Amino acid sequence: MSLMWHAADLAERLRASPSYGFAKSVQPGQPEFDWAAFKVKRDAYIKQLNRIYEKAITKDGVEYHVGYGRIKDANTVEVTKHDGSTYTLQTDNIVLAAGGRPIIPTEEEVPGASLGITSDGFFNLEEQPERIAIVGAGYIAVELAGLFNTLGSETHLFMRGDKVLRKFDQGIQDTLTPWMEHAGLKMHKNSNVTKVEGTKGGPVTIHTKEGETVEVDVLLWAVGRRANTEDVGLQNVPEIKTDEEGNIIVDEYQATPVRSIFALGDVAGRVQLTPAAIAAGRRLSNRLFGPEKFKNDKLSYDNIPNVVFSHPTAGTVGLTEKEAREKYGDSVKIYQSSFKAIYFYMLEKDRREPSFMKVIVVGPEEKVVGVHILGMGCDEIMQGFGVAVKMGATKQDLDDTVAIHPTSSEELVTLR
Repeated sequence: MSLMWHAADLAERLRASPSYGFAKSVQPGQPEFDWAAFKVKRDAYIKQLNRIYEKAITKDGVEYHVGYGRIKDANTVEVTKHDGSTYTLQTDNIVLAAGGRPIIPTEEEVPGASLGITSDGFFNLEEQPERIAIVGAGYIAVELAGLFNTLGSETHLFMRGDKVLRKFDQGIQDTLTPWMEHAGLKMHKNSNVTKVEGTKGGPVTIHTKEGETVEVDVLLWAVGRRANTEDVGLQNVPEIKTDEEGNIIVDEYQATPVRSIFALGDVAGRVQLTPAAIAAGRRLSNRLFGPEKFKNDKLSYDNIPNVVFSHPTAGTVGLTEKEAREKYGDSVKIYQSSFKAIYFYMLEKDRREPSFMKVIVVGPEEKVVGVHILGMGCDEIMQGFGVAVKMGATKQDLDDTVAIHPTSSEELVTLR
């Protein structure tokens, strides 16, 4: 997805280049993007990554099995090969890390829902759709909607509420939602899709409870994910339980009630981010196979930084303002700023992306418990401030840091 975001970001830069003196070098209007040619290069890069990872695990002495794994008992995994044959592996420990999958409403819930695709199907699109509808308001929906809109597709976003990224801080919601509309996205707020008509791979018509009908070339569902836990053999270890969403219930050490079986990543239903799963896996490996100093190693799920590759990008770490007030009450204090990055002052006023930064502190020492930022460069800015929050930084620590000028990030160390 990141390569596609960079392609869309480059389209924005090309549109802006005449304002920076390149009017004679760039054709006016929407830059022409060759989706099909880019897809070939993108897919080749992903295959290269797969080969690199496979080579790395082989070099590290990992025994690599290709097939579908199912738990048979606390120390046995059955592997089903592509030809249907099976064999078993005996092991001291088992880690369930089968990931998750995007969901589509059932035909009973939304007749014709299967005519749409998910984020998985996005990678199979051979051509850029002229018209696309995305259902959802979470980070996947926002990233894909921004990408298609920036690359020139007529983009519709259907959402049940009136703001995107409802689990994020209110300031990010309130800043990004109107900007997406301003940028040309067709937002269908407080909207519920009730029926889809058309043909698979052809134009489809979307019907909503509110009486709207919209025809598009592609419908993409981004309404959530579900853990891949239905067919991994959990029935053979009844001590292991799942919650109502199919997530395996584990303790703070990723452990299940069966001493030899662990679960991490999307199947455990915690923070659904690849780096978080990798971090949890490293600590589990440290604990199982490392020296004595790692015997209690575990991942803390507090203050994990996250970035949404929207247009513009958004970053967050720690508590939202709502969460902070619920936890700390009147001891919460907010420092925030809204501005335009210096880059945009060469562009027309209506093309200047917003930037928003908020620091949430608590107590007389003003410990930082949340940082929420939106705007150009926030994807890179967030990593450094994620470290600061993890280390227990205070507002005074930020104030004592000399600003780098002129940058957007300096706002976070000059807030008053």
